[in-house]
Amino acid sequence: MAQSSDATNPDIARRRLYSQRITGTAFEKPEEVVAWLGAVQAQEYEHAKWGLGLRMQQTTSAAIESDFNEGRILRTHVLRPTWHFVTPADIRWLLALTAPRVHALNAHMYRQLAVEDGLLVPAYDAMAKALEGGNFLTRAELGAALASVGITATGLRLGYFVHRAELDALVCSGPRRGRQFTYALLDERAPDATPFNRDDALAELTRRYFTSHGPALVKDFAGWASLTAADVRLGIEMVKEYLAQEVVDGKTYWFARETPADLPAAPYLLLLPPYDEYGIGYKDHSAILDRAYATLANEMVYGGSIVINGSGVGYWRRALKKDTVLVRLEPFRPLSAAEKDAAEAEAKRFGGFLRLNAVME
Repeated sequence: MAQSSDATNPDIARRRLYSQRITGTAFEKPEEVVAWLGAVQAQEYEHAKWGLGLRMQQTTSAAIESDFNEGRILRTHVLRPTWHFVTPADIRWLLALTAPRVHALNAHMYRQLAVEDGLLVPAYDAMAKALEGGNFLTRAELGAALASVGITATGLRLGYFVHRAELDALVCSGPRRGRQFTYALLDERAPDATPFNRDDALAELTRRYFTSHGPALVKDFAGWASLTAADVRLGIEMVKEYLAQEVVDGKTYWFARETPADLPAAPYLLLLPPYDEYGIGYKDHSAILDRAYATLANEMVYGGSIVINGSGVGYWRRALKKDTVLVRLEPFRPLSAAEKDAAEAEAKRFGGFLRLNAVME
């Protein structure tokens, strides 16, 4: 990896696109994407499906929805205080490793909302009884189960009761009921998941993160997984044989010992969804965001982003109509004719994913 003083380092960007399998060999199944990345932030569910789709050879939103409803990928609170897609095979050891830190981050809200330790046994018993036998219930229906044992919980308080039950490996996602999300018993949704001891879990997540997100910094992984820097360094030490490191602009980047494929012919343009792992997977975004657009680009990782050759160059928005998806670009700079053509092609790919005609505004 060449030394560079540029705010946007093309080599780091190229390697990250390949590590995340946005370029290179694409996956066939959504669970393969999720397992490769370790976990995929998914509070914006519809957008998160596109994040999986753009890493796959050919798929649709409906196909991923079907896999989700079948339980091939699960959605739960893990890593950080937000939802992620995880696989049934990984959910238990990911929770065991990261839930204690997420509980600590949530402690203030638990106290504020009276989601108290003394209420957990009756609350969890009520939820388990309501869900057992393959029942899938909405959050409101779980609230009714809590009310049946004298626990009044609605709104945010109910959300944190269920959130805590997810972190404690009691519940996870069930299939959607129309557009509503449901919950299921984790024991019934992922009965064969094998737990790891903490060291094995830390080693496995460290290897996966730097393989699928590298080149990345210690603080990138620590922020992504809610781990301490000491834990990250321990994890790196345990899997050092699989990793390489290089210092660029005074920062030590870790990555897999694998030569990435070259980018497709320029301009290689992507329309990434909000909270995509290409942005949200890092604390330090200087390698993919040009400092010339710093005041605008800092928020880009949280919204839909236009990425050209690995560098963020603007926002994009979508609007769904009956048979059409309208795609509006908001670049930080004028796009060349070739870049506009690439944007048209990517919008068409996104439209195909939704099974809608894509129209550029």
